[in-house]
Amino acid sequence: MQEQNNKDRVAVVVGGAMGIGAEVCRRLGAAGYTVIIADRDIQAAATFVEELKAAGLRAESEEIDAGDAASVAKAFAAIDSRHARCDVLVNCAGIAKVFPFLEFPLDNFLATMNVNVTGALLCAQHAARLMLKHRWGRIVNLASVAGQRSVGTGRTAYGTSKGAVIALTRQMAVELAEHGITANTVSPGPVDTPMTRVLHTDEFRKQYTHAIPMDRYGSTAEVAAAVMYFIGEEAGYTTGVDLAVDGGFLAAGARKLP
Repeated sequence: MQEQNNKDRVAVVVGGAMGIGAEVCRRLGAAGYTVIIADRDIQAAATFVEELKAAGLRAESEEIDAGDAASVAKAFAAIDSRHARCDVLVNCAGIAKVFPFLEFPLDNFLATMNVNVTGALLCAQHAARLMLKHRWGRIVNLASVAGQRSVGTGRTAYGTSKGAVIALTRQMAVELAEHGITANTVSPGPVDTPMTRVLHTDEFRKQYTHAIPMDRYGSTAEVAAAVMYFIGEEAGYTTGVDLAVDGGFLAAGARKLP
């Protein structure tokens, strides 16, 4: 029944070509949505579209650079032209680099804030304007436990940006509620993705895992499941919420030393 309800609905996943975003796309497609994989890597998005279509799902690709306002506007104009609607937006696009605080380069700080925060704002504005047509919508922004507490040195820009995404989403929730649109965040702990494989050294991975009561990294499937809860009809009274999917990391204090 849920799949039938979604047959006319369109879901846009920004940063959907890989990692958590790709898993969200698979689940949205299986739930009956037409999924638009919006990504800067248009070739990866197009390849993933073919994979989803081969599985009998409805999918399209759309080139977008979340850090470029003109690119965001162009992408959503194309979506409006083709479908005249957007029912679900999931913002998964994000960048991160690690530098010591005292030497953190301003250009990277600004670039990170631009993609992770301003990009989420712009995509949500464009999507919400389309959601107004049907007075129903779901916005889910991917934040991080790094937005609520430090997870180590070097994450001045990333942690700050994710804290801002959580605050931004609460503001969206308040202002969009009267239009039937919810806005929530999912804050993953460490997840095995292409980005963490680059950023997390073996030593960091070992220490981070020890700080997690479940003693492991999460999976993209576990994070995607949380995203799908917020998208579902049963979550219509849930807005302005941040849901940590972190194996108990935020709940834990000092753990027993090995």
